[in-house]
Amino acid sequence: MHDELTQVDIQKMQEEVDYRIRELRPKLIEDVQTARAFGDLSENYEYKVAKQEKNRNESRIRYLQNMIRTAHVISADSAEDVVGLFDTIVMFNEKLGKEQTIRLVTTLRQDVLKGLISKESPVGKALLGRRAGERVLVKVSPELQYYVEIRSIQKGEDDASMEISRY
Repeated sequence: MHDELTQVDIQKMQEEVDYRIRELRPKLIEDVQTARAFGDLSENYEYKVAKQEKNRNESRIRYLQNMIRTAHVISADSAEDVVGLFDTIVMFNEKLGKEQTIRLVTTLRQDVLKGLISKESPVGKALLGRRAGERVLVKVSPELQYYVEIRSIQKGEDDASMEISRY
């Protein structure tokens, strides 16, 4: 399975890997060695915490390196009048009876609480390639489906201002 990511996503992940390897890893190793010197490891809470932080860092490095290695690079370009990646969409949700504003992003940058919706989500899949004024069926599951009407599309770009997800 390949994650569809932009070149900026990959660059941001590589920057984080570099930081974690060059700066964070030596500090965490030193923290483990310092805590180990406190004595009996069976009752050494500082040692356990230091090891956990070191292991969490190594896990994150492996995760990011795997994402970079298996990524399928995609372009964020789309026609001016259709919904594309990084566009801001104002839509009317018929089920909720209200307008919502979202921005379509790659899965690595999704944050529902900030209105950043993955292009892989049911809403993202339904909206991609559609035009303003269209009424679109969003299929969450066979039991849960609803319509949204696209009110407006504001073209966006992959400006690297959005953080990548932590996990």
